[in-house]
Amino acid sequence: MFKNHPKGLLAAALSNMGERFGYYIMNAVLALFLCSKFGLSDTQSGLIYSIFYSGIYVLSLVGGLIADRTMNYKGTIQKGLIVMASGYILLSIPILATPENKSWLLTLTCGALFLIAFGNGLFKGNLQAIVGQMYDNFEADAAKQGPEALAIAKGKRDSGFQIFYVFINIGGLIAPFVAPLLRSWWLKAHGFFYNSQLPKLCHEIINTNTIPANFADEATKATKAILEGTDAVPQTVEAATEFSIQYLDVFNTGIHYSFIASVAAMLISLFIFLATKKIFPTPGKKEAKAVVNYTAEEKAAMAKEIKQRMYALFAVLGIVIFFWFSFHQNGQSLSFFARDFVTTESVVPEIWQALNPFYVIVLTPVIMWFFGLLGRKGIHVSTPKKIAFGMGIAGLAYLFLALFSWKAGYPSANDFLAQGVAAQAEMKAGPWVLFVLYFFLTVAELFISPLGLSFVSKVAPKNLLGLCQGLWLGATAIGNLFLFLGPKMYNVMPLWQCWGVFLLLCALSMGVMFGMVKWLEKVTNA
Repeated sequence: MFKNHPKGLLAAALSNMGERFGYYIMNAVLALFLCSKFGLSDTQSGLIYSIFYSGIYVLSLVGGLIADRTMNYKGTIQKGLIVMASGYILLSIPILATPENKSWLLTLTCGALFLIAFGNGLFKGNLQAIVGQMYDNFEADAAKQGPEALAIAKGKRDSGFQIFYVFINIGGLIAPFVAPLLRSWWLKAHGFFYNSQLPKLCHEIINTNTIPANFADEATKATKAILEGTDAVPQTVEAATEFSIQYLDVFNTGIHYSFIASVAAMLISLFIFLATKKIFPTPGKKEAKAVVNYTAEEKAAMAKEIKQRMYALFAVLGIVIFFWFSFHQNGQSLSFFARDFVTTESVVPEIWQALNPFYVIVLTPVIMWFFGLLGRKGIHVSTPKKIAFGMGIAGLAYLFLALFSWKAGYPSANDFLAQGVAAQAEMKAGPWVLFVLYFFLTVAELFISPLGLSFVSKVAPKNLLGLCQGLWLGATAIGNLFLFLGPKMYNVMPLWQCWGVFLLLCALSMGVMFGMVKWLEKVTNA
């Protein structure tokens, strides 16, 4: 896999894999954890999730600026791993949320999320910039051997970023299992079982001093080991409140302990990076050493080329905003959909997010082989064109989900959950729906995300590699800033209409991208 690629690619991929493993442990449960920990609504937790997810990418722009100004990319990456680890340490402290301490505890949690976002900003874009520099140097060395060697070297960049992306997803594949398994183990050790609907009911009892109608059924499911052979459930408000406090404490403590694995993953990633950093290039270093005098005409031509390349970059960034808004619903409305509308008694909602990295690992070699086959036949599909196809495939994912929801007659989530347990069970979909959905979303991701990183590394001026990778992540931030709209629509609109909004955005983005393809190919020589 790594044959004929820069020798530092494996080390960079392993460093990133460790960091992504720790990150995705937290990310897989974050939206649902905020609901179970603090009793927040889907929309409220979605808003915090959106700001956090957006902050990760906005701060990547800051991290890129810091590295570009200081020319200390490796030191910036190291600091990022340490700052992230400190955020996960704060998240791992199990403190029971009560009406009295909820405000400061939620503030502390948000502070921990800020540290993770800031550390990620220092780490993420700058490691990608280093990978881009590897291929710049790789191509420069190949150019000395002649045009044919240069052409072969240039053809390796897209596949190199796809390989890099696979290693991100190896960490992402394992991570979603960690927090749910630890939570289930901790619950079982205390005589409880996992029930996705029960934390919301427990918070309702604590906050209102009333017992919801379906509390007895859900409490029985969560305590079947204790209540086997009996019908005993908390009958009074006092008993129900005591039960609720105990269940929430155990439920969330198990998740807190899973964040310790995130700390360990950060430290492993830091160790790998420190052990191998000598083989990494420093972006911009060669250009800084060279002193060349240019004529006024040459400077004007260079400025024009840089301007055109930046225009091309911003054009693509404008398109991918809508992709990330749609794709990252996997941690928002799509997670809530798995929780509420899909029969998943044996598989908790968070674990379904592992489908995405699983498909990435399985499908990346297939897609690399497919485009390699086209290349051998003389058919070159440019990076901008691949991104346009990716937007269309993302649209297919939401077209499938909209048609399925329309045929099933799904109302809004609020209306669905207001029905009785038996009525809900009758309407729930089988897990196959999630397999189909994530298949399309993952193929779209493989056409956009790793190739987008490759595109940025092609068009970025050499002295602004960190900044331009930060701009790519900044566009992702804008898309993530609006993620909370997904849960908002999910809760109040018939589901086919909710998914139809994402379908429309993807279709429009695909059309605009195809309209720009020839110009982008001309500007970037893609």
